[in-house]
Amino acid sequence: MNKKLEKKSKERIGTVKNNIFAFKLLCKICPQAVFHIGFRTLIDYGEWLFYSAFFMRYVINALQEGRAFSTLLTFIGICVAVFASKTLYTDYIFGKVIPIATTEVNKKLYQILFKKSRNVELECFENADFYDKYTLAMKNADTRLINTVEKIFGVIFGAIASVCAFIFMFQVDKLSVTFILLPIIGNFYFRRLNSHIDYKRNKDMAVHNRRIDYINRVMYLKEYAKEMRLTKVFQLLRHQYRDAITGVADVTKKYVWKSAVLHWLYVMFTFTFIFEGLLIYGAFRTLVSQTISLAQLAVITSMMVSTTWILIGFTDSVTECFKNGLFVEYLKTFLEYKEKIPEDYDGADPGRTIESIEFRNVSFAYKDIRVLENLNMKFEGKKTYALVGHNGAGKSTIIKLLLRFYDPTEGEILLNGRNIKEYNLQKYRALFATAFQDNRMFSMSVADNVVLGENIPPEKKEEVVTQALKLSGVYEKVMSLPKGIDTTLTREFDDQGAVLSGGEFQKIVVSRAFARDCPVKVFDEPSSALDPIAEYMLFDNILKACRDNTLLFISHRLSSVQNADYVFLLEKGKVREEGTHRQLMEKKGVYADMYTKQAQNYLADSAKQTEGIWA
Repeated sequence: MNKKLEKKSKERIGTVKNNIFAFKLLCKICPQAVFHIGFRTLIDYGEWLFYSAFFMRYVINALQEGRAFSTLLTFIGICVAVFASKTLYTDYIFGKVIPIATTEVNKKLYQILFKKSRNVELECFENADFYDKYTLAMKNADTRLINTVEKIFGVIFGAIASVCAFIFMFQVDKLSVTFILLPIIGNFYFRRLNSHIDYKRNKDMAVHNRRIDYINRVMYLKEYAKEMRLTKVFQLLRHQYRDAITGVADVTKKYVWKSAVLHWLYVMFTFTFIFEGLLIYGAFRTLVSQTISLAQLAVITSMMVSTTWILIGFTDSVTECFKNGLFVEYLKTFLEYKEKIPEDYDGADPGRTIESIEFRNVSFAYKDIRVLENLNMKFEGKKTYALVGHNGAGKSTIIKLLLRFYDPTEGEILLNGRNIKEYNLQKYRALFATAFQDNRMFSMSVADNVVLGENIPPEKKEEVVTQALKLSGVYEKVMSLPKGIDTTLTREFDDQGAVLSGGEFQKIVVSRAFARDCPVKVFDEPSSALDPIAEYMLFDNILKACRDNTLLFISHRLSSVQNADYVFLLEKGKVREEGTHRQLMEKKGVYADMYTKQAQNYLADSAKQTEGIWA
């Protein structure tokens, strides 16, 4: 029991700290928004208290005491003017200040978030738990941050207004204060119990709702359209959909009576008992026992309404602060995360000359899984190296370590005899032009997809792009598109955009490495989607175009690596064999066996194609 209380206490303290963090963050981003939100909340609560506790009592007392009508009219006129000014101010806040502030918050907050997301290491995006929290922090962050601050002011001024209402009613009639306990019980007890029921119900429904959402999504995604029309999978989906709907209905039935009873109790305690009870009590004191005046009755009844809504607003703000605390926790965790490999890390300038790159006793483990073990490799400048091996051998991991997406668990990587951790990260990565097999196409023009924002003079951009497309073998295809290199790729935002085949897409990716002027060129399976002839032509162009570069490429087709200066054969995270193509063939080991088998398969495929031609 003590542990549970201690846990709840920590959660409350954490919620308070998170809300303070949100408040400070918005003050830093847009202090004028914080001021207007706070001032508007203050005058809203002030208006309720003034009208119920002072205005009605003054008017009725003035009428009973026979004060001059002009005096009363002047008082009412001043109040109307004040209330009208308050309304105009509120309209101004909602019509101008809040929209502009929201835009300002959106701009500055997402600048902070995007800068942070750009600065965290790649591992964060591959960590499911971190990525989930990151996406939750990013989703509607601007409006949720403003809402959090609104609720903070709602708690602060709601608490003050509740205390003031309590004092005012106590001054008028001590016994009437007991009625305030009713909405407190309704809001803080029965409403809370009902919220727990809602949480359990939503939790039980989650599995069914996910299935419903999945089927709804599948029904309109183009990726599933062919299977829908060529198979009977729709029947299976329809059956699953019906089961999910039935599940939702069953969960609803499970909680319906509990929820209904608690909601009834909430309404009765929050509204009915205080409204009817206090009205009857006040009428009795005024008309029967004649122990309070008509003015006091007016104050009690008006305070009854105001106090109820003040308590409801205060309760809602407290509840929302706890809910927002979780969002702020994600936001805070993300913004305060200390990067292991910060993108803005400053260090020595690596220069542009590549004398050597060396992996010295490098081991790497990802999520406690050993990927590389005691790896020793050396690449000399302006030579061509090939990394070969079966899937899972660690080839792509070596490239990620080389580019400092990760750091070795053990050992070190040296550039020109110096640990790469000592270099300015951006300048170090600028040494490499890369083409990954899992790269993505952006909804931009072909030219922009090739240069990817590189600082190329406008007058040379077309020449660079054209040359890169020709080297990758996709120039003719691109020029057949409606706008040539200015054609938008994908149809995400342009109905006239082009959608390329897998092989054409891969050639565009390869063009990116050709377009960048870097001393090291890295190609990760650049021909995996190409036929043997296109593959041969691509590798021939790569070797010719990169003869003055340090060239490193990964390929599972060994026929494409025979012209490399040196070959590393990897197996289970270790260098199993290394040497030139000829040396490895003469060794008659694993490399030679793989090469021979692949050559036989190529010959068999060629024979089949020949037979097909002459059949």
